[in-house]
Amino acid sequence: MHIARALILGVLTYLIATAAYAQIGPTRGRDTSFTVQGSYQREKKYHPDITLADSTLPPGVHIARSIPYSTPTPGRKLLLDVYTPPVSAKKLFPAVLMVHGGGWRSGDRSHNNTLAGQLATKGFVAIPVEYRLSTEALYPAAVHDLKAALRWMRANARTYGIDPKRIAVLGFSAGGQLAALVGSTNQNPALEGAGGNARFSSSVQAIVDIDGVLAFIHPESGEGEDSKSTSAATYWFGYGKTEKPALWREASALTHIDKNTPPILFLNSSVDRMHGGRDDLIKKLDAFGTYSEVHTFADAPHTFMFFNPWFTPTLTYITDFLHRVLPGK
Repeated sequence: MHIARALILGVLTYLIATAAYAQIGPTRGRDTSFTVQGSYQREKKYHPDITLADSTLPPGVHIARSIPYSTPTPGRKLLLDVYTPPVSAKKLFPAVLMVHGGGWRSGDRSHNNTLAGQLATKGFVAIPVEYRLSTEALYPAAVHDLKAALRWMRANARTYGIDPKRIAVLGFSAGGQLAALVGSTNQNPALEGAGGNARFSSSVQAIVDIDGVLAFIHPESGEGEDSKSTSAATYWFGYGKTEKPALWREASALTHIDKNTPPILFLNSSVDRMHGGRDDLIKKLDAFGTYSEVHTFADAPHTFMFFNPWFTPTLTYITDFLHRVLPGK
């Protein structure tokens, strides 16, 4: 009897443990909860003087839209747009892959259109990119997609006037986290994926992280708080951070900093938790002699990059940094 009871208790314990660690799968459907316009309406209550950055396409900038760059699953084509500078001469430009935010489950590449147009006028090929969100595929699918996009950029460099030796990755919020992770795993095959153009490199020569977290499991990070509802990061990983902490650490740029990590620009709002792990990461960069910059907008909301008065200085910081670390010949 005691043996039978012990066996039953053992089975129940196993079932409870298994249920506790059951993976949350992709929720399917489209999550439209994060939009620039929606954020503007919310933030204007607290910052009545803000205005949306002018989205008018600058004269001479050319756009090639909805270009397929990878087919991660049969029938699923991932798309990107290419904004090229208003110069007709045969010249190679530095390029910027642009990653949108939205908690790894919302948002779309059009959020970067305004900044892309302005970057093109400054002499960059700017590329807003689509990637698979957690409603469709869990981590590390998004990382694989972005590295595939970088390989595509090099495979098509001549077509779009891209200098393959001067490529940066830029992202906001969840996109900033992804940009930092993609750039900090240069020459790391573990997160490369198989999204096409395998003979080309996915390495980047610069990172721009706009309010993206650098470490998920960190005293400064607020990600993974699931006590009231499932967090966006938990949906992305499919597991809570206490269930699969190794997975959460793997997705943290702080984990991967080494000699191959390129210079990083950090642009931050007044919301401290959105750059959790940044200062520890900079210490690691300093140990390798890798250049970094930090600019913080006091009293600015998390979505500052979309609004005046912060859009113009954001653009200036980005262009000055990229011209410094990606100099032309």
